[in-house]
Amino acid sequence: MPDDATPDAAPEETPEVAEVAEVAEVATPDPVHEELLARLGAALGEAVVESADACGGLVVRVAPDAWLRVAEVAKGPLECDYLSFVAGIDWMPAPAEGDGDSADTSSPVQPTTTTYGAAGSAGRFQVFAHVQSTDRHWGITFKTDVDESAPAVASWVPVYPGADWHERECWEMYGIRFEGHPALRHLYLPLDFEGHPLRKDFPLLARVVKPWPGLVDVEGMPGEEPAAVGAGTDGGGEE
Repeated sequence: MPDDATPDAAPEETPEVAEVAEVAEVATPDPVHEELLARLGAALGEAVVESADACGGLVVRVAPDAWLRVAEVAKGPLECDYLSFVAGIDWMPAPAEGDGDSADTSSPVQPTTTTYGAAGSAGRFQVFAHVQSTDRHWGITFKTDVDESAPAVASWVPVYPGADWHERECWEMYGIRFEGHPALRHLYLPLDFEGHPLRKDFPLLARVVKPWPGLVDVEGMPGEEPAAVGAGTDGGGEE
């Protein structure tokens, strides 16, 4: 090519080409997810509120009054014979600790507004359960909304006995009752303990005294010179 030659300009993209490219970007539906949703729809109908793909997994939000029925469907029509976990979540942003002047150095930075995960939420609290099929090699995560004023859902223990431990932990940490559970009792905390430590509004007194992470100076290691600890520590002045 001569020195003074310039490369041809790229051809302008036509509307037809742009439309084809846009269609190509649409994710192909997962056939496994489609089959699971079809089975759920046939068994639960309108009890299925919303569904979404999350990092390759299927998340389905169901009506609270159908929670026990969901367990029965999961073990029956969905062929999910293994319960991985039952857990709670509090979507409320954690209140700021400390004097309010220090920037949040956590990674990722904690949200200051309420956000909900895949398949949405109707309020602050939800209960999750993940089940899998050891034969079909598929899994699904169910979630349901929990009333903040009277947090309670049906227990899955009658269908999945392994839910016993998980529901006790969720009740202890979030205060969500599981109706029909054979014996809700503490796993970790003293019997007279008040409050639920995984709720976002539970006061973490240690954070008030010393906000975390990285918002205040820390003590040095034994034998370390005070000047090496960092600014703000005692012992760094002139002799």
